[in-house]
Amino acid sequence: MHSSGPVAWPDGRAFAFTVFDDTDLATVDRVKPVYDLLRDLGMRTTKSVWAMSAPGVPRIGGATCDDLEYRAWTLTLQAAGFEIGSHGATPGTTPRALVGQSLDRFREIYGQDPSALANHSGCLESIYWGEARVSGTARAAYTVMTRFQRRGAFRGHIEGDPLFWGDLCRDRVRYVRNFTFNTIDTLDACPVMPYHDPARPYVQAWFASSEGRNVEAFTARISEAAQDRLESAAGACVMYTHFASGFVHDGRVDPRFRTLMERLARRNGWFVPVTPLLDHLAAQRGVTVLTSGQRRSLEWRWLRSKARVGHS
Repeated sequence: MHSSGPVAWPDGRAFAFTVFDDTDLATVDRVKPVYDLLRDLGMRTTKSVWAMSAPGVPRIGGATCDDLEYRAWTLTLQAAGFEIGSHGATPGTTPRALVGQSLDRFREIYGQDPSALANHSGCLESIYWGEARVSGTARAAYTVMTRFQRRGAFRGHIEGDPLFWGDLCRDRVRYVRNFTFNTIDTLDACPVMPYHDPARPYVQAWFASSEGRNVEAFTARISEAAQDRLESAAGACVMYTHFASGFVHDGRVDPRFRTLMERLARRNGWFVPVTPLLDHLAAQRGVTVLTSGQRRSLEWRWLRSKARVGHS
């Protein structure tokens, strides 16, 4: 187990900031202006993709790597230093065999397996998702909070199920996103990340994120005062968002988002994708192996945050 003490950021940087962008609804037109801004500001983040199209009609779609223009654009992002992560095999529920094919396709396109992954709520093969994210009394509280919706629906971690792919996740994905918190300082909310949970062995290591699901939530989270707090605490922010959700209008980036990101970029931050940030934490402090007490504390902290703002 590692210490959750202060972190020394590289090159004398005062704090760390990155983004994991869930690819829901994304097309080149909808999100390219955001990435153009991030590139120009010297920020590098993580853009997730679906390596293949869904076998059926997805609940929430968007472009996939079967779209040649979109795939080519994501490769230009990768060449520019952005990380390409995974939002699952496809935009829809995907059986094990196709999950394996999608992982192979990802490796074929990007030259390696995805280091960072976030479950897609529209996919029933999502791993340790729904009430499986939490344990014991926290699980009972979660089912009440969510009005018992989709109980037992997510089955990627259940051995013998047609949707099981836990062994593929364990062997081919390094970091998986779980809890999201209503604060800019993700590391303060989850000081043990990256962490391994022995109760959920098919994930090598988990990471948390800060709530910024759309442009309104994102800009609220990175307000001027919040940026100042993050820097003074020498903290780390892993923003969770959907850049296709309101960040671009008529080809132009939302002005409030632009202003705040320009301000943030002028500060003494370390602006790298998710995997390098997590690798730095792991190198400094190791990967935490959760105790039952740490698990209980983390789960209830997330449930309290979720009850306030209703995030995922």
